[in-house]
Amino acid sequence: MEPAISSLEIRNAGPVDAPALAALLGEFGFPAPTHTLAARLNTLLDAAEVVLVAARDGVLLGLVTVTITPMLHRPTPVGRFTALFVTERARRQGVGRALVDTAERLLTARGCGLVEVTSNQRLTHAHSFYERLGYEATSLRFKKTLSPPIK
Repeated sequence: MEPAISSLEIRNAGPVDAPALAALLGEFGFPAPTHTLAARLNTLLDAAEVVLVAARDGVLLGLVTVTITPMLHRPTPVGRFTALFVTERARRQGVGRALVDTAERLLTARGCGLVEVTSNQRLTHAHSFYERLGYEATSLRFKKTLSPPIK
């Protein structure tokens, strides 16, 4: 039986969430010590970025990070989900949908006319999730890893 969505709390992440965020990201192959993740979270929050978490009964189940970027070539800012994770045990319970819905409302309120999300090509289950929410594949993303500057 699925837990009621009404018992799900979506809120802004804070420093107290760092251990649970570290565990969640570790589950997806992004391990980091709690103190490192706490520092990254503080950097995001200091830059006025948005990190939303979903919790039920005090247990963190998922997160979405949201960035807003003004664009020279678009009339309105573009919102972007830079990370969306839901723990395996809470999948298919509406947690991801609740995080996306909350993030979309926030982006609309901040004047964004478009929201983008990037998903690894091999994560086909994630692609299906986004498509069910009305997202469409529109472009390719290219990446290049940069070396740190020589000191």
